[in-house]
Amino acid sequence: MSRADQIFIENCKKILHEGVWDRGQAVRPRWEEDGAAAHTIKCFALVNRYDLRREFPILTLRRTALKTCVDELLWIWQKKSSSIRELGSHVWDQWADENGSIGKAYGYQLGVRHRYPEGEFDQVDRVLFDLRHNPASRRIMTNIYVHADLHEMRLYPCAYSMTFNVADGRLNGLLNQRSQDMLTANNWNVCQYAVLLHMLAQCTDLEAGELVHVIADAHIYDRHIPLVERLLALEPYEAPRFTLDPAIRDFYAFGKDSVSLEGYRWHELGEKIPIAV
Repeated sequence: MSRADQIFIENCKKILHEGVWDRGQAVRPRWEEDGAAAHTIKCFALVNRYDLRREFPILTLRRTALKTCVDELLWIWQKKSSSIRELGSHVWDQWADENGSIGKAYGYQLGVRHRYPEGEFDQVDRVLFDLRHNPASRRIMTNIYVHADLHEMRLYPCAYSMTFNVADGRLNGLLNQRSQDMLTANNWNVCQYAVLLHMLAQCTDLEAGELVHVIADAHIYDRHIPLVERLLALEPYEAPRFTLDPAIRDFYAFGKDSVSLEGYRWHELGEKIPIAV
């Protein structure tokens, strides 16, 4: 069993057995198919740790489309874009305006330039600069939850901050997330930020170390529970072998095809997952 599967199983069982329902509250999400309120059962503040030296944390209980989630990661962290026309998938279509923009959210915030004693940087380039020139710093971090711009965001950021820390030549990262749909988004985000650590480490002569994922509101939607219970009854496979193109040393040269998995096996879910928006 892969470690990612083990963590996912433990998280889902904790939510289902110990979680609390929000059925007595007015909730924002609605089911796409009929507009009904999308209620959740949830736990507060789950903390998961993934050792990237040990394995790549992708689920085998169901498929995670790695290259598609890497494409979205690079749209945010590399292109720093707010236009879904620059994204290779349709995962953001429901949030975009008539011009295809998600407003001052996600990539936009990472691309805003700030003045420092060393010069002007946006958040991504500041991280790269510090990892190369000041790896002992305890200030290497990003934050895209900018209150002054929330009214111009089509969706408030879910995964909103990363803190990077270098120890003994290893690049570790702590991902903070305010809210997470466990079935549809949990492993998507874990894989994205695991890839990000691998990419940043390779560009700065470091080794990818540990990814710590803090989820404030970890939830399962009511209509997802039967699907989650089916997944929990499956026998996971072993983790596949992750490869990142070793020739690339420039973060902005990576593409979705720079990553590959060897021996990735997964269980087919067999039905469409209901979407809450």
